[in-house]
Amino acid sequence: MKYKALIESMTLEEKASFMSGANFWNTKAIERVNIPSIMLTDGPHGLRKQGGKADHLGLNKSLPATCFPTAATLANSWDRQLIYDVGHTIGKEAASENVSVLLGPGLNIKRNPLCGRNFEYFSEDPYLTGELASEMVKGIQANGISACPKHFAVNSQEHMRMTIDEIVDERSLREVYLEGFRRVVEKGQPKTIMTSYNKVNGTFANENNDLLQDILYGEWGFNGVVVTDWGGNNDRVEGLKAGNQLEMPATNGITDQEIVQAVRSNELAEEVLDEAVDRLLELVYSTQLNDSVTPRIDYEEHHDKAVEAAKRSIVLLKNDGNILPLGLDKKIAVIGDFAKNPRYQGAGSSLINPAKLSNACDVLGQSGLPIVGYAKGFKRMGGNHDRLLREAVTLAEQADTVLLFLGLDEGSEAEGIDRAHLGLRENQLDLLRSLTKVNSNIVVILAGGGAIEMPFVHDVKAIVHTYLSGQGSAEALTSVLLGAYNPSGKLSETFPITYSDVSSAPYYPGKEATAEHIEGIFIGYRYFDTVEIPVLFPFGYGLSYTSFAYTDLVADEHQASFTITNTGAVAGEEIAQLYIQKQDSSIFRAKRELKGFEKVYLEPGESKRVTIELEERDYSYYNPTIHDWVVEPGTYDIQIGSSIQSIHLHKEITLKGDSVSCEHTKEQFPHYFSGHVHAVTVAEYKRLLGYEPPSPYWDPKQDLGLNDTIAQAKYKNGLGKTIYHVIFFFKKFFDAVNKPLLANNVYFVLNMPFRQIDRFTGGKISRKQILKLLEWINR
Repeated sequence: MKYKALIESMTLEEKASFMSGANFWNTKAIERVNIPSIMLTDGPHGLRKQGGKADHLGLNKSLPATCFPTAATLANSWDRQLIYDVGHTIGKEAASENVSVLLGPGLNIKRNPLCGRNFEYFSEDPYLTGELASEMVKGIQANGISACPKHFAVNSQEHMRMTIDEIVDERSLREVYLEGFRRVVEKGQPKTIMTSYNKVNGTFANENNDLLQDILYGEWGFNGVVVTDWGGNNDRVEGLKAGNQLEMPATNGITDQEIVQAVRSNELAEEVLDEAVDRLLELVYSTQLNDSVTPRIDYEEHHDKAVEAAKRSIVLLKNDGNILPLGLDKKIAVIGDFAKNPRYQGAGSSLINPAKLSNACDVLGQSGLPIVGYAKGFKRMGGNHDRLLREAVTLAEQADTVLLFLGLDEGSEAEGIDRAHLGLRENQLDLLRSLTKVNSNIVVILAGGGAIEMPFVHDVKAIVHTYLSGQGSAEALTSVLLGAYNPSGKLSETFPITYSDVSSAPYYPGKEATAEHIEGIFIGYRYFDTVEIPVLFPFGYGLSYTSFAYTDLVADEHQASFTITNTGAVAGEEIAQLYIQKQDSSIFRAKRELKGFEKVYLEPGESKRVTIELEERDYSYYNPTIHDWVVEPGTYDIQIGSSIQSIHLHKEITLKGDSVSCEHTKEQFPHYFSGHVHAVTVAEYKRLLGYEPPSPYWDPKQDLGLNDTIAQAKYKNGLGKTIYHVIFFFKKFFDAVNKPLLANNVYFVLNMPFRQIDRFTGGKISRKQILKLLEWINR
């Protein structure tokens, strides 16, 4: 141990108290032995340091900071250097505020497009996720502080997130849900990692020895600190044994005493506690900031960086007749509430107080475009409004081109609640239908954290998806619309035509007990591409104002080289993507998988040679029979494309591979072999898991316990049902008064397990009182 002498000088009580926070955001200082406190705070896409009363949900305002595009937006840039720079800038602002640990990035896999927190995550693909998240971690930590990748692992839904049991077969867990984290640990070397709230295959992630001891510390060689999500501790002693060092936030000493008692009763070896203290001390001393060298922040410069990040992440989805970029000779109508009141970030713990913010209506008005007017068009939170619709239609009749701003409002997606559907609100669709009757040149500009169904896709000339582009979204969008910047973003997730096409649609979300990942490895494009289901827009897709040609592929098992030429009239950037397809596989697998990419800038007529390196893992699959990664012998097709559906070059190579059998054959798993996972039988799913899965249902007749939630009290008569309806009343009230942030946060309370009440209240409501409450409810 590095700090053995210091640890030997500490009392058992001091060591135990060091394992949880001093308050909501700080570790404990042990003044007697000169151990300082450090601060941890939110920051997936900008610093969220609260200056006053602290909370986890973004209810109380934080200090001004630069609000960058969310991870879902940045991922569309496919730009490693850009994401490093964003991380470095956010980390610099954190260091300037004496924040030692920045809680981000989020890199959970987008299993399903309805997940309410998808805006915080990079992609449906683990390779892309791991590559980009690694760069953000490196950028943040270049400031001498720690990044904190999260949520480890399999946080695939917000509903019941603090208690749900994510049931995932071993191969899917390794290939899809853990692979991004592996890349981050090995390439980014984060100093901390945050565990998820949920269980993974029956055990809370924070107490899961397989995840923490065997994989994270063992296989991957992680050398940092594991911190709970805020309120994510279930059993403090079991968490310590598994490898969690720091519990956040403070519990007012409640769990400290549990550690002391466990050591004294020999339930917990003091050596385990000492090792945890040693790891946390290393984090404290390696990230402790000196007031005399804190960086000075130029928020105007950082705003320019936010604009640049947004520009490179915007995706042009449709551009019929090259209606974009806009010319200065056409009269333009700006319609839609989002033009005036931008939706530029998510909600919950990532809510940033932007240092500067403009809106598209104002920026477009100053651009030189002949704007004939602005109309709000619709009520943001839904509901019909005839006057607003008439005003918009009248304005559209006066214009050559309509810029129609649509999107998901603040109540549609947020931490703590999943999306109800993939559609826009009906009043926005009504407006669009009305406008198409009077103007055929409509450019739809979308805001939102992910995929959206688009029944209007054939009724409009162009579609631009800004995702959630941060405080520089208006300036970035204007530069794209005018052609000052040639759009280069490409989708990091698949857009289905309809939600029912999604592989996990029949199984999502898990309701109250378990979330069964019956679809296995077939997430996102791995499903759509394998089964050849038509999609709205494929993975890796995005248009440009220029065109590119691919030629001269040379490939072997170690690398692929090819030439890209800009064959158009304007400069632009192209994202070349490398996919690997195993020919005649004996096991079930996705048709092809992303294993490399490069973003290349080219002047008109310019050519560049691109080389993408490959490694053994790029050809491997996880073999659950031997619990290891292996390469199947045979032929592999190296494919180079501009999206997963636009492959321009390919070359076959042959690998000797490993002579190891695997049970994932066509005979054993016919529906997985074909990819038709909606038809998987119960017997086939059990074979995939290797055991009888627990019931996905919670029995409403059973007594409520400490690990059940307040929401489940609705099944009990009398007091339980009353408590549920009183809390849910506030959800309805906040909806009625257009307070979506407060309404969504009611779900945080409803989904809270009873075990957390005494800890969140610092013992003001005691465990004894909670047990008595449960006894009354269960009567």
